[in-house]
Amino acid sequence: MIGRLRGILVSKQPPWLLVEVGGVGYELEAPMSTIYDLPPTGKEVILLTHYAVKEDSVALYGFLHEAERALFRNLQKVSGIGAKIALSVLSGVSTNDFARLVQAGDVVALTKIPGIGKKTAERMVVELRDRVDGLAVSLPGAAGKGAPLDPAGEATVALQQLGYKPAEVTRLVQKVAADGDSAEAIIRKALRAALGA
Repeated sequence: MIGRLRGILVSKQPPWLLVEVGGVGYELEAPMSTIYDLPPTGKEVILLTHYAVKEDSVALYGFLHEAERALFRNLQKVSGIGAKIALSVLSGVSTNDFARLVQAGDVVALTKIPGIGKKTAERMVVELRDRVDGLAVSLPGAAGKGAPLDPAGEATVALQQLGYKPAEVTRLVQKVAADGDSAEAIIRKALRAALGA
């Protein structure tokens, strides 16, 4: 089982990353919470990983923080939640905020995360309430590293990858984007606006 990778970040095209370790390129899926904090391509990166084997596929998921990986694993223990929805949760809300919402039983706020319906949100509250206590820890903030030439364009692509419809993404980005904003800043503001925060 692969639990950790240390290598050179070759490419990042949300949600996909390519990391070269000893001449081997590992393709991983990662939540936006991890992608926000990645160094520019060509730099060294250390990722915690989750290796998943199914009947018809093998997948590798990457995370910068243990709290993210722990939440990813705990989410998949909830019936009806797979890796795709778990990544969507991590991309749509911080581990701290998720823990707070679950502990508060805030089903309405949880359903604003793409891919989460009312029944799934209710199951998460019931099944994860006792497991999220250890996740409510402070994580280092993202610091717009290697901002692209067109931040609004990158933000638009990333938000669509999270499951938002193109028309909604365009409206959100136009509403929140300001001159000088990095893609990360636009994404964060758009997600807050979408979640009504």
